[in-house]
Amino acid sequence: MNKEEELQQLNRDFSQKIKSPLLGTCKQIVAGTGNAEADIMLIGEAPGKKEDETGEPFVGSAGKFLDQMLETISLKRKDIYITNIVKCRPPNNRDPLPEEKEEFWPWLMAQIKLIKPKLVVTLGRHSLSSFVADPIMSRVHGTILRKNIPELGRVRIYALYHPAAALYNGGMRETLIKDFKKIPKILALIEKGEI
Repeated sequence: MNKEEELQQLNRDFSQKIKSPLLGTCKQIVAGTGNAEADIMLIGEAPGKKEDETGEPFVGSAGKFLDQMLETISLKRKDIYITNIVKCRPPNNRDPLPEEKEEFWPWLMAQIKLIKPKLVVTLGRHSLSSFVADPIMSRVHGTILRKNIPELGRVRIYALYHPAAALYNGGMRETLIKDFKKIPKILALIEKGEI
């Protein structure tokens, strides 16, 4: 079994194990999509309406913006892996509850452990807060945070604003684009062992 098949099997196994009440309100589970060998893993908060309909993460207007940013650093979705902390859409796009994040956490940890990305990119405060307690996005965006996670060991987390928030805020949009463009340099420094 190659890594791609292992990832598909992992997602199938977890989708059958999960018992979240969100299963009763969402149309489908959105496990994630992309490259099982990815150096970069993007992690959002939870699927929205469009994602719930299509079964793919980041396909609405925020997803289009994300695709444009990927193009600026010569990447496509097939080069990275994209998922969310919570794999089911919360009703009315509300924020996921702490117990919902907790329930889906082992699935996310298993995905990271299998893919072994060099860089975990969190999109937005809710995603980041699953790794870092009470983050202040205005202070930590565009920075590398090194976290020791019991299930994974040492992980490099790059904190970014969420594309949806940046879509409607010009200043935040510019900041996100600038922070996003640093990703290739960060990967190069990781490969040299400097980060």
